Parts: sequence; structure tokens; C-alpha cells
Amino acid sequence: MEELKLIGSKKSLFCTRVEWALKLKGVEYEYLEEDLGNKSPILLKYNPVHKKVPVLLHLGKPIAESLVILEYMDEAWKENPLLPQHPYERAKARFWAKFADDKVLIGSFEACKAQGEGKEKLIESVQEALGFLEKEIEGKKYFGGESIGYLDLALGWIHLYLDVWGEVGEMKLFQEEKFPCLHQWSKTFLMENPIVVELSPSRETLVELYSTYIAYLRSLEANK
Repeated sequence: MEELKLIGSKKSLFCTRVEWALKLKGVEYEYLEEDLGNKSPILLKYNPVHKKVPVLLHLGKPIAESLVILEYMDEAWKENPLLPQHPYERAKARFWAKFADDKVLIGSFEACKAQGEGKEKLIESVQEALGFLEKEIEGKKYFGGESIGYLDLALGWIHLYLDVWGEVGEMKLFQEEKFPCLHQWSKTFLMENPIVVELSPSRETLVELYSTYIAYLRSLEANK
């Protein structure tokens, strides 16, 4: 077995998407749980720039950033390919993955944190972005076609985290009537891939985590 370690946190969606990929690839690895409140010397050594998880250590060499890790894995282990074979389709998958992180992930977290004026505009921006993803998945089982791939792993956090942030932020982001194709895709993603459920954090854990974190962020804003 090649020396392979994943420095991660079970509470991080970025780490979860990497673990999903490792399991789908059938690659054996050692998992190192990181305490994000007290970062370990190994994390600071191997990701001194951002000091964040996940970090994949392959033969002692670190690869950081979850989407970069997914692409690296696809090149290092050819079994069960994640990215499409055609260059144009690969480029599209990378575009939508970054789009979702920039517009949906960051935007929905900002909307969750926001209060008063501006919150509704943030919600509208997130839903506009979700509308583009809705069109992209329409008529497909998975974003890559008939089997789970890179973009499905990149977006696999959507249903759970938007549900949690919706509750914590007292807002509606991801209604089934507005986004029926995305909802159907997320159900398929969960039902047909047991490892997705197995490796995902519990909803209760995330609600508790983000309730505390959002309250802390809002208190900082109030005391400025």
C-alpha cells in the first residue's frame, strides 16, 4: 500500500468530499482527525500557507484544497475515473464546481450569518445560482451522466448544508418546488451511494456547530 494520509475534520464538507472520492476510488488511506481549534504541528507543517484542512499526504508530499485533491486523485489512481474523458466536459465540470463554491456555498453561509437589510438580497443571489445548477442537472441522473463523478462529489454537500444553514439562519434556500431536479439528484446521490451517508456528519451535529458559530460571528459584528 502506498503511504497515503488524509488530514481532515469530520465537520468539514471539504474533507467529506475528499473522503467520498477516496472510498469510491477504493484507495486505502490513514485518516488523521484535526482539532481546528488547536491546529496540530503536522497540519501547520504541510499546509503552512492556509493552515486549513483537508490535506492529502501522498508519499510524504502534501496536496491541499479539496477540488485540487479530487483532480490529483483522478490522475494518481485511474480506477473509477471522476472527471469526464472529453476536455470540454472536464472544463465544464471544473467551472461548475468553482461556481458552486463561490456563489452557492459562500453566498448561503453569508446569508445564514446576515441579519436585517441585505439578507434577502443574499438569499436571492444564492437561489439565482442554484437555478443555473438546476438547468445543468435537468434530464440527467448525475452531473456526469449515469455514474457519480467529480461534480457530484463537489456538490454533494448541498442538500444537507443548505438545510442546516436554512434552519440556523431562519431562511428558505432550497425548496423542492423551486429546484425539483436538484432535489431528485440529491436523493439519488444519497440512496444509491451508502458511503455518502456513512461519511457525512449528522444533521444534529451541524445544527449545533453552526448555531454556536453563527451566534459568535453575530456577536463580533454587534460589538464592532
